[in-house]
Amino acid sequence: MSIEKDIKQKNFKNPYNKVTVNVMFTTGWLLTKNAKILKPYNLTEQQYNVLKILRECYPQTANVNFILEGMIDKMSNASRLVDKLVSKGLVKKVKSLYDLRSVDILLTEEGIKLIDELITKINEYENSFYGLNDKEIKLLNVLLEKLRNKGD
Repeated sequence: MSIEKDIKQKNFKNPYNKVTVNVMFTTGWLLTKNAKILKPYNLTEQQYNVLKILRECYPQTANVNFILEGMIDKMSNASRLVDKLVSKGLVKKVKSLYDLRSVDILLTEEGIKLIDELITKINEYENSFYGLNDKEIKLLNVLLEKLRNKGD
């Protein structure tokens, strides 16, 4: 379906306005798709992102600043997200080996199992629904990166 039909808008001011609306609408669409996968696990997109960052550095620990740097949503409250994940038994806080005033975050065994399962499910989902071939996916990535780099 076209963006015009999706949001019931006949015209855009110009092609730049249309691409802005299209990217924002597509972002919401993708987040909704991911939320459906995460909902049965009682996780938010931001919590999933924290678990994924921790999985990538496991068995090493990470501090909250490291987690925040890797977040997709830079406005996330990483400390609060970590506390939620601690209460769910998916991560634990450990004393930092380098700075005794701070704590590091480590995945628990339960957290490892969960994030590995979710990564598999989300990878399957991403590989199955886009309807784009490898060449188109590469071009889309190049164009989105170009858009972001020009906007800085």
